[in-house]
Amino acid sequence: MSSEHYTYRLNGISCANCAQTFENNVKEIDGVEDANVHFAASKIDVFGKASINDIEKAGSFENIKVIQEHTELEKEPFWVRYDNVLLAALLLVFGFISNYTFGNAHYLPKVLYGLSALIGGLTLFKAGFINLAKFRFDMKTLMTIAVVGATVIGEWREAAIVVILFAISEALESYSMDKARLSIRSLMNISPNIARVRRNGNEQTIAVEDVVVGDVMLVKPGERIAMDGTVIDGSSSINQAPITGESIPAEKTTDDDVFAGTINQDGFLEIVVTKKVEDTTIAKIIHMVEEAQDERAPAQQFIDRFAAYYTPAIIVIALLVAIVPSLFGGAWGTWVYQGLAVLVVGCPCALVVSTPVAIVTAIGNAARSGVLIKGGIHLEQIGTIQKIAFDKTGTLTKGTPKVTDIHFFTEERNKALSYLKALEAKSNHPLAKAIMDYLNHEQSDITAADIQSFTTIHGKGIRGEIDGEYVYAGSADIFKDDVPDSQMKYYQEAGKTVMLCGTDDEYLLAVALRDEPRTESRDVIKKLHDLGIQKTFMLTGDHEQTAKALKDDLALTDVKANLLPEDKLQFIKAQENDSIAMIGDGINDTPALAASKVGIAMGSAGTDSALETADVALMGDDLNKLPYTVKLSRKALGIIKQNISLAISIKVLALLLVIPGWLTLWIAIFADMGATLLVTFNALRLLKTN
Repeated sequence: MSSEHYTYRLNGISCANCAQTFENNVKEIDGVEDANVHFAASKIDVFGKASINDIEKAGSFENIKVIQEHTELEKEPFWVRYDNVLLAALLLVFGFISNYTFGNAHYLPKVLYGLSALIGGLTLFKAGFINLAKFRFDMKTLMTIAVVGATVIGEWREAAIVVILFAISEALESYSMDKARLSIRSLMNISPNIARVRRNGNEQTIAVEDVVVGDVMLVKPGERIAMDGTVIDGSSSINQAPITGESIPAEKTTDDDVFAGTINQDGFLEIVVTKKVEDTTIAKIIHMVEEAQDERAPAQQFIDRFAAYYTPAIIVIALLVAIVPSLFGGAWGTWVYQGLAVLVVGCPCALVVSTPVAIVTAIGNAARSGVLIKGGIHLEQIGTIQKIAFDKTGTLTKGTPKVTDIHFFTEERNKALSYLKALEAKSNHPLAKAIMDYLNHEQSDITAADIQSFTTIHGKGIRGEIDGEYVYAGSADIFKDDVPDSQMKYYQEAGKTVMLCGTDDEYLLAVALRDEPRTESRDVIKKLHDLGIQKTFMLTGDHEQTAKALKDDLALTDVKANLLPEDKLQFIKAQENDSIAMIGDGINDTPALAASKVGIAMGSAGTDSALETADVALMGDDLNKLPYTVKLSRKALGIIKQNISLAISIKVLALLLVIPGWLTLWIAIFADMGATLLVTFNALRLLKTN
């Protein structure tokens, strides 16, 4: 079978000598047949199989990082990629023809069968004999023993059929797995390899590896953005789907951040580069997803442990089948043949592949949809959660308060508004910004009064001197007299924050503000409950009335108000079991995210801390991705269970054929291949989850 060939881009390699050392280290990795480092191009070609983690360990002496670029063999048609399998199959056909023409006694059929087995099983035999030498027993060890045993007892045709069917099974499995991984590798072609920059007043096109932080990129309409950066001139709509999974373009203008791999649609942009090529958001996503695919899920870890005991057990059973009946008068050749068939049917190919193909497919599908799942263990855990705790601000709500009501206590409304505008214009509080936005848009004819002095009263509000008297704006605590409770209570029961404005002698007006819930929040909560999530909590620092009003609006099951970050952490820890997920912004809620069974960061595109902290990152600012993620995880868990059941059931049925003596080598391998293909194609159904 053709060797796997992967090309990786290297970051951190600094000299030719260390490149040679790195190359030698990679060649020592189990499964790698050859490696070749291109120091000038900062790339390495690896022939064979190795995880990114293994390759990075080989370069740990210089902290070399790798990003997988593509698999050359993916570009080849199936019949070209596996030409040795096709040649072996052709020799097998010629063997059948010569056997029919010249008879069983002729040497030609045996030669053709032998060549077929040798060419088709070269990689298999190499791995099998190495495993035998190391007393390591896996499916290739079993197959090697079975094929060698078949040739010893003169079953050349059976040996060739077993090798061909196994080779076809392995080829289809590998091809299917590559198709599953293709959704991730396609991300690697998103970012351009070159960028147009302006240096010293001159425009030039250079490789992205040569772009440095501070360079100014020039991006025309229709072009992909090559590097992460900040817009310094121009405005445009940007298609950010490769990063966030959101189909609606985002409007970008001066001081807005943009990401490598996104598409500038309709405006000319000048962008100052803020990250090196290896630190861009898309590079981090690719690297993390590749690592996630290598991380073994609990089900996969169980299967690996099971196979370690299962494989030797199958060898013992095969020996017993071959020897015991013969001791009691059975035909020696017949039962040795049956023992070899047991070895073949006992190969745990389908069982071993049942979990990883589902994990890889699901993680790849999620990444294409703007959801970064950082490992198979987290994919499985999402499917088991029964409770979800939400941070309020920026997660369930839009994160920006807006004025919803103004109530006047005076007939001089314009005067009251002019006083309020004068005070709030001097403040940098988030509520002051919301009030100014309202006044500038809804009350644009109001002119701010002249203010003689201005003071911030910590924790309460602000004070200014206007027309010889002090005017206040803030919470009720800033005023000495009784607050108009009925109006305050009405707004607070509606979940609103109230700001009062007045003088030492009278109240002028009350402003009600609210951080409005996202339009999709209620629908998302309903979908989660429909998926079987039993409890949905909202954790917030707001007071009880505001939190309760929002809870009722969104149909959450419970709310915890007046919480500090450490209180949120204690709430997560206090749960009766660990089946709770926490979703927040990935920064303020970091302790709670870390303590939950699954930490989910919201709107994480470009946010390094969120990418590093969370188990799952919703790259776009889209809460709708949460039910999708839960649905995908549960479907993946279901498919894993189906695959394991299929693999074991087919094995048991085939082994039962030993009792009447109906099991043959080719039936055994056909059953094994059939089970492998079934579980592989069953897992690929995850690509259609949306």
